[in-house]
Amino acid sequence: MRESASGDVLIVTSESVAGKKIVQTLGMVRGSTVRARHLGQDILAFLKNIIGGEVKAYSELLQGSREEALQRMAAQARALGANGVVGVRFATAHVMSGAAEILAYGTAVVLEDVEER
Repeated sequence: MRESASGDVLIVTSESVAGKKIVQTLGMVRGSTVRARHLGQDILAFLKNIIGGEVKAYSELLQGSREEALQRMAAQARALGANGVVGVRFATAHVMSGAAEILAYGTAVVLEDVEER
């Protein structure tokens, strides 16, 4: 289970959260961003393709894109009154040459702590 907190919204890839009970399902939420590469990154990527190795500029671009999509999804969940998002997934789509959309989506829920007996 991947678990992260985005403000006061708990975000997980699993369908449930240990120690918590889903008391209300509020519906699907999503956040997306469209990012484009730039010429400098493309030149460095071309050189890395020749000699091998990680293209850090692209890795950083994608990491920032994923984080922004998660933050937007969490904001939509908060607006619905949720304190959690379960079943989170990522998807990508080609928008145009050199640009792609990163989409984060999941189910907004209200979570309560499970009382120990």
